[in-house]
Amino acid sequence: MIRIRQLKLRIEHTEDELRNKICRSLRIREDELHSYKIRRQSLDARKKPELYYIYTIDACVSGEKKLLRRNKNKDVQKSDHQPYAYPACGEEPMGERPVVIGCGPAGMFCGLALAELGFRPVLLERGSAVEERLKDVQDFWDTGILKPDSNVQFGEGGAGTFSDGKLNTLVKDTAGRNYKVLEVFVEHGAPEDILYVSKPHIGTDILTDVVKSMRLKIIRLGGEIRFHSQVTDLEIDEEGLSGLRVRNTETGAEQLLKTRTAVAAIGHSARDTFRMLHERGLYMEAKAFAAGIRIEHPQEMIDLVQYGRKREGGLPAASYKLTENLADGRSVYTFCMCPGGYVVNASSEEGHLAVNGMSYRSRMGGNANSAVIVTVRPEDYPGDGPLAGIAFQRMLEQKAYQAGKGKIPVQLFGDFCKNRTSGRLGEIQPAMKGGFTFSNVREIFPEELSRCLEQGILAFDKKLPGFARKDAVVSGAESRSSSPVRIRRDEAMQGSIPGIYPCGEGAGYAGGITSAAMDGLKIAEAVVKRYRPFDKD
Repeated sequence: MIRIRQLKLRIEHTEDELRNKICRSLRIREDELHSYKIRRQSLDARKKPELYYIYTIDACVSGEKKLLRRNKNKDVQKSDHQPYAYPACGEEPMGERPVVIGCGPAGMFCGLALAELGFRPVLLERGSAVEERLKDVQDFWDTGILKPDSNVQFGEGGAGTFSDGKLNTLVKDTAGRNYKVLEVFVEHGAPEDILYVSKPHIGTDILTDVVKSMRLKIIRLGGEIRFHSQVTDLEIDEEGLSGLRVRNTETGAEQLLKTRTAVAAIGHSARDTFRMLHERGLYMEAKAFAAGIRIEHPQEMIDLVQYGRKREGGLPAASYKLTENLADGRSVYTFCMCPGGYVVNASSEEGHLAVNGMSYRSRMGGNANSAVIVTVRPEDYPGDGPLAGIAFQRMLEQKAYQAGKGKIPVQLFGDFCKNRTSGRLGEIQPAMKGGFTFSNVREIFPEELSRCLEQGILAFDKKLPGFARKDAVVSGAESRSSSPVRIRRDEAMQGSIPGIYPCGEGAGYAGGITSAAMDGLKIAEAVVKRYRPFDKD
């Protein structure tokens, strides 16, 4: 295959025009181009309102070696695409089946890999299957009645299921795990364009079906998924982990599940599980994370600024990514930007309130929203110890709950700057899942953080005009951007208790759907390199 970079075409181009451009770039006849595959498509808006797509293409052509020898174009090279491959399995007998704790992206991808390689994993999920979870979450948004183990944070698919389904990641990976994750999603029903667009996303409405399809495959391959199953304690002997105490979150019944291999893909919100693991001696430490607010603008405004024109002709809803380094050394940045999306009540504890952003596949909502968050360091936490960051999160969420009396507290940005509760909306109507009410969002946060958020938003206005408009709607608290804890693991990917494999975002090794899924693959690799699968016994 030959790789061609920097192929530039107007966004209105046809498939024939792309094919002709490939042939001209390679200086070949059309009949010499046998096939091609889009590896990357990005939008070039530098000359807006004229917009272009920039492509990276892998092409199969006649006389490839001869063409490469005579080629003098630096943007035409032999393709370096390497498909992902599982490592060879080890020879040590496993004994009991491996257990994966958590069915978020990290847990599901780890479980799927183990199932495909013949290890018959048992996946434990404290929440519900995704079909039941959908109903529970909608009921919560409609009534405000929270199910502590089946909500936006807990349940099959993890917290990312009720988000935008964004799949871009900054993780550099030469093993091909990133592309493998995207291929798996496509295999299970995601749109094929996620394989090549620069900012891939699935959308909550499609992601729920993808998650169910992955579950069914794990089961077909000999794996097992047990819902409403929360790990409440560890059994440890002189060799390390020997079993897990599991409680049924519906009946309260407990049982001992014997295993010497447990992947801890618990997510960033399993605070009671973090506490249990810490009390049982698993080494972990506090780390920095970021917290702040959600801000909403009209999607049409974002489109006009980013494209220089209204969105039409198949253009996606425009997005943005903004960052500002402040004089005090903190950084303020946008995170989890949801074009045409909704702000959602993402709470998982009674008396506490957190917000997140969500989009459907079409991204046709009237508002754009994103988190605006500021770095929070361990020295900011009220106390010390590895769980101090969790205490800080809970403090913010408790204040948010009290501010809104259980509803999402909202405030106009102009009033946020003046530290006063808003009395009415401007032109922007909140697009929210869950009830909302006016409150003083600024007072949810320590004043130093509120001041940083204000400074950051005002600075963003210079980069994206209109960002700091007075009637922009802010809400809080955006407190679950990442885990405030890291569970240390060694070169064999195990924690301080042998047999426990910390994994994914909750353990501090990922920051989104794709990176968590990639880490799940990485942990599965560590397990299979050591052990012999059951189908070879």
